[in-house]
Amino acid sequence: MSIEIGPEVAETSPPKTTPLDLLHKALGARMVPFAGWSMPVQYSAGVLAEHLHCRADGCAALFDVSHMGQASLHGSAGTVALEALVPGDIQGLKPGRQRYTVLTNEAGGVIDDLMVSRLTPDHLFLVVNASRRDIDLPHIEAHLPAGVTLQRHDDRALLALQGPGAAVVMARLGPAAAAFPFMGFGPASIGGIDCLVSRSGYTGEDGFEISVPADLVDRLARLLLDQPEVGPAGLGARDSLRLEAGLCLYGNDLDELTTPVEAGIAWVIGKRRRIDGGFPGDIAIRDQLQNGCARMLVGIRPEGRAPARAGTNIVAEDGTAAGTVTSGGFAPSLNAPVAMGYVRRDLSAEGTGLRLQVRGRSLPARVVPMPFVPHRYVR
Repeated sequence: MSIEIGPEVAETSPPKTTPLDLLHKALGARMVPFAGWSMPVQYSAGVLAEHLHCRADGCAALFDVSHMGQASLHGSAGTVALEALVPGDIQGLKPGRQRYTVLTNEAGGVIDDLMVSRLTPDHLFLVVNASRRDIDLPHIEAHLPAGVTLQRHDDRALLALQGPGAAVVMARLGPAAAAFPFMGFGPASIGGIDCLVSRSGYTGEDGFEISVPADLVDRLARLLLDQPEVGPAGLGARDSLRLEAGLCLYGNDLDELTTPVEAGIAWVIGKRRRIDGGFPGDIAIRDQLQNGCARMLVGIRPEGRAPARAGTNIVAEDGTAAGTVTSGGFAPSLNAPVAMGYVRRDLSAEGTGLRLQVRGRSLPARVVPMPFVPHRYVR
């Protein structure tokens, strides 16, 4: 099974390692450079088995996502300061809750997507993408007023426990976290280790993301892997799972030339923010909300078995240029190829026929709703 894990695989400088590097190698992982880090792309079972294990009833997959950037905003004015950089309703975020949002530029493009959690009224906890952490955090810090500070958590690691069996494992080892609702967040002890936990993830399954001091993550990872429900999973399965779930990958489906409206994530723009604005690119974004935009991100089902990878040209049935595939590959849960990409608005309706230019051939496809595989978040 071939895999596609985004545009950050090729690197020119020696990659950094996560605190679990030795454990990955002991588990037989194949390591690749990704976003400046040496990361496991798969273990001995292979991407297909890891993917299906994460989706299987009673099972859970454990991902090392310690390459992601973690940081805190401290100060009573931190909420207002962050709202000046994102279109989300951060003021309405209550303690113990988490929200997905995006940093935007003056044209409305996405600098990055990130998770924001409120630990206390004066403490916001942020998780940003690995490939953008050294862009995002200086960008945020440069816009902070006096009395608000940004604290980088380079001394913390991050694990993602995902799958239908994740809650069973958490109930056994960290019952307080097991009681969290979807997008709940807070401190919890897991096997006696103090962590910060959110009930969220990047697979479309129920699960938890666990922030833990770097010097304790090996102990925690081994404890989780000792549970009968849990198996290790790498970047390959992480990508195929998120693609099936219709979740965007920064650098593929999101970038600084793409707005949240075009990307189909206009729901990140809070109701109050749609009226009041006050974030970078608000004029362009609110115009698109009202009048639509020239292109839209859509789900695509190729006919046959050949996958369409990122960069594949999309052509309308009349032969005119239609757009480009941004993510694509084989969906193990469907035993078929799937893709997402940007097409002209007049071609974005469900059922619209398209042609994909794959290896010199013009292959038929159609626009379909996303997600390709239903989400199973706890409600």
